[in-house]
Amino acid sequence: MQLVKPNRKYEKSWKEVLSELETEGLMGFFNPNPLEKTRDLDHYIKQTKDCEEGKNLPEDWVSSTTYWLVDNNKLIGQVNIRHKLTDSLKKLGGHIGYVIRPTARKMSYGTKILELALQKAESLGLKKVLITCDESNTASQKIIEKNKGVFQDKISGKDEPTLRYWIDL
Repeated sequence: MQLVKPNRKYEKSWKEVLSELETEGLMGFFNPNPLEKTRDLDHYIKQTKDCEEGKNLPEDWVSSTTYWLVDNNKLIGQVNIRHKLTDSLKKLGGHIGYVIRPTARKMSYGTKILELALQKAESLGLKKVLITCDESNTASQKIIEKNKGVFQDKISGKDEPTLRYWIDL
């Protein structure tokens, strides 16, 4: 199991994951335009590279690095590591956001993707990271706590209260 940068090797698996996420009502993975469905892998890879380099970012976005969690040559999930926080990310979003494909949930992949992302965040020079989740997302709460997340507080969120956790690296 490893984190890799988005690449063409996993195109078939990527399309399967997008389909699974869309079934849940999500538009898919990282996308600067959340209303646009990501269907072209080359375009998607370019977007993630640009975002990592701080190029062509939408207003209020920060540089971030995107990784895919791969197990047995199958794409399992994605994590985005934001290089710094804005005022809005301090409230909602934090440094790290991740998603596990629906068919791979409840199999400890969430815990593993965050564990590996924390190592990547440390290599980016971060000393402490903020991670947030919706109050109703008990699976994410457990994942964060298993990775030594320390609860800070509960604040008003977009649709429901948001929980904020800090992890020292």
